[in-house]
Amino acid sequence: MRLSVLVGVLALVVTPAHAAPRWIGTWGASPAPPVLPGPNVPPRMLAPSFENQTIVQVVRVSAGGQRLRLRFSNEYGQKPLAIGAARIALIGADGAVLAGSERPVTFAGAPTAVAPPAAPLLSDPVALKVPSLARLRVSLFLPGPTGPCTCHMSGQEFVAVAGPGDLTDKPVPAATGPAQYRAFLTGVEVESASAGRVIVTLGDSITDGALATPGKNSRWPDRLAERLAAKYPGRAMAVVNAGIGGNRVLSDPPIAMFGQNALSRFDRDVLSVPGVTDVVVLEGVNDLGARTGRPSATEMIAGYRQLIDRAHAHGLRIHGATILPYGGAGYFTAEGEATRQAINAWIRKPGNFDGVVDLDAAIRDPARPERMRPEWHGGDWLHPNDAGYRVMGDAVDLALFR
Repeated sequence: MRLSVLVGVLALVVTPAHAAPRWIGTWGASPAPPVLPGPNVPPRMLAPSFENQTIVQVVRVSAGGQRLRLRFSNEYGQKPLAIGAARIALIGADGAVLAGSERPVTFAGAPTAVAPPAAPLLSDPVALKVPSLARLRVSLFLPGPTGPCTCHMSGQEFVAVAGPGDLTDKPVPAATGPAQYRAFLTGVEVESASAGRVIVTLGDSITDGALATPGKNSRWPDRLAERLAAKYPGRAMAVVNAGIGGNRVLSDPPIAMFGQNALSRFDRDVLSVPGVTDVVVLEGVNDLGARTGRPSATEMIAGYRQLIDRAHAHGLRIHGATILPYGGAGYFTAEGEATRQAINAWIRKPGNFDGVVDLDAAIRDPARPERMRPEWHGGDWLHPNDAGYRVMGDAVDLALFR
């Protein structure tokens, strides 16, 4: 009897190096409602529309796999979204396609598809071996008028729009323009037989990588993915970025592109990610910076408890990241700072989150702890620069994901 119990316990704690193939999320971009034309709306904030055009987008996956599939979304569309063709390819550091890696993408065996309004669309599996940290080019032909797109408006990666016509199998000039959105593409999944973890980073613009250098993959979740790939080369260690600039925990921001609050989008952006095992939450500074209706620490903590309970109900581990110092930012107040300190003390207290990522301690200025160190802020005292994001990614204890 004792031997059988011991064997059962070992079966629970020993993770096999390989398991049955499974689909896991390896990249993501959370969409937000489109910003429509109106008084005093800057053109750069407007959701783009497309017709008879080809969009070329580049993403860097985290974990690799034997096959992949793409997830598109027409969640905020007012009419069906027609996809006329889609194609993928692996690209090198210079942006050139790697020989033999181009593949057409199909949907239920067909080269075209239609996503109904408010619906996602998953492609067929594509037979392409994808290494960890590989760069993937996704070309999408949109034949009819799309209306304002279901987009992630701050992708930190240039996007190319070409046309007229289907140019998915043609060379498209490298993107150099100001656009950095993710259009309709919300996820990449890979099929992997390796055991591992799928970590979703739920956050705001600091997780989304605001002020990071476009095209350099220098956000803190990018750095976390690099460290996990180096430490666990035989495991599928995925990091899916679910940051949205301007996002809040408790209330919807006043601008649509900043997305629905974290409590509203948690099911879509976290629980629906295939294979998700862990969540790292770095949200709250935009709640503290609200001009009206600024929440108390008690109200914020109640929101975090909701996220914790919902994660645990699905068997996930959820780790709390302390809110970064933001002294010097345009919406900084002494009241908000006091609330931040109270929230961070609660996050650090054992027994609340499953793990703690103390990013405040990693990036604050010891001489002025309400601010981040001057050499690590990106110019607005709210967002780090590339070096600051690297410090954040290096501050995550990888033992949380053993």
